[in-house]
Parts: sequence; structure tokens; C-alpha cells
Amino acid sequence: MPYFALIPLLIVVIVFYLGTMAWSVGVSFTSSKLLPTANYVGLEQYRVLFGTARWLVALENIVLFGFTFMASCLVFGFLLAVFVDQKVRGEGIFRTIFLFPYAMSFIVTGLVWQWLLNPGLGIQQFVRGWGLEQFTFGWINDQQLAIYAIAIAAFWQGSGLIMVIMLAGLRGVDVELWKAAKIDGVPTWRVYMSIVLPILRPTVATAVVLLALGVVKAYDVVVAMTQGGPGVATEVPAKFIMDYLFQRQNLGLAMAGSTVMLLSVLMLLAPYLYAQYLRKESRH
Repeated sequence: MPYFALIPLLIVVIVFYLGTMAWSVGVSFTSSKLLPTANYVGLEQYRVLFGTARWLVALENIVLFGFTFMASCLVFGFLLAVFVDQKVRGEGIFRTIFLFPYAMSFIVTGLVWQWLLNPGLGIQQFVRGWGLEQFTFGWINDQQLAIYAIAIAAFWQGSGLIMVIMLAGLRGVDVELWKAAKIDGVPTWRVYMSIVLPILRPTVATAVVLLALGVVKAYDVVVAMTQGGPGVATEVPAKFIMDYLFQRQNLGLAMAGSTVMLLSVLMLLAPYLYAQYLRKESRH
């Protein structure tokens, strides 16, 4: 009966998830524009895709954004988790405050940080109001720094989630390890680096996968903050795909871009799933 009850869900997964995924990949090999066609053109759409300067800029931006976002979230999230793990007074309040940004949508986050980073309204104007007229903080309007402004907003939202994941891992560390380290006179930072972090390796791997998936599908925070500007300074693959799908009516090229991103996600997930499978096999 349990397997019988799962049949409707299985049908939905096969038809509406795997089926549409396979359809999208198939369309990427056609010359489809506004509507899908059966005119097979092989790898032509991929040749056009990687010959488009805007797509190459989007790939470069996603690498810069991803590295900055993931590194800052992992480091700061771990430090927050260490702080909360000290059994501080009001721990529940701190956890709520740190996790609250994650409860907001990326659209809201983007709009808030668009205002904060606006040179005429936000942080720059506030500091200048205190008399520091030479202070400048206009990253959102700078083509070289705008992508890092996006990363700041995403980091503000995502670090709380990493804190929760890391905190769960820290609470699973055996207290006896800490006692033994204190008896041996091992510095606290050394315990974290040499003992705790190796133990948290599966937890860190989970956090990295979640962050990487968020990087691949980054779209709404970019649209809310900069619309991909100034120029194409904050263009990302997801926005490129959506623009070519709905504005330029180039279905084949959009599906080629989405297929590339699908392959990127599979490349990210494959090592993690393989490691999980090996871990289970070793336990057996």
C-alpha cells in the first residue's frame, strides 16, 4: 500500500519534472524562437551561446559572486555558530535575529539593500550627514564593484542558514573531546581547526552544496537591486536565460543556457551524492 500511494507522486515527478527537463534539453538542439519547433540544428545554439559576450560576462560574474558569497557565508556563519554554541544568555533570541533575514524573500532583500547602497539615500548619505563629506560608498553604481554589492546582500540573507547548519554540527561534537583538549592545554582555536572542523566535514559539505545551488539560480536579488546593471556588470546566467526566454523570444538559446546550468548543478551534486553513497557503504 505505501508504494501504491506513491504512484501519483511518481507520475508527477516523471512527467512534470524529468519530462519537462528532458523537453528543455531537446529544445536546445532546435532553432526554436517564440514557439518550439522540430527544426534540429545540433550544437548550433551552444555555439551561439558561448559566442555571445553577454553570456561570457554572466559566467564571469557568477564565479565572482559565487566565490565571494560562499566564502563569506561559510566563514561568518561558522563564527556565528561558535558564538551561539557558547551557551550565551538569550541564545534563542540571537538565533532568531541571525536567522530572520533568511525568512525574507530575495526580492525584499534586494530592495532593502538597493536602498542602503544608494549613494543618495542610504549608507553614504547617512555618513555624510554626520559631517564626513568625503565618504563614498557607491558600489551599486560602480561597474567593477556592483557584483560585490549583490554578494553583500545575498550574504546578509544566507549567513543565518549556515549558522543553523553549523550549530547543529557543533552540538553533535562529543563534550569529552573538549575536556581532553583542555586537560592537554590545547588552545581553543587549535581545537576548532584540528578537531572540530574535520568532524564537521559532512556538515560543511552540505552547506557548500546548498550555497552553490543558490549561486547557480541567483536571479531575483539581481533583478531587485540592479536589473543586471550598470550595463551588464551584474548580469548572471539565470537573468540571461529569462531575458532571452521572455523578452527576446529566443527559446532555443534560452534552453541552451538552462541546459548548461543544469549540467553545472549536476556537477555540483554528483560528488556530494557519491560521497554520501560511499559513506553509507562503508558503514555497512
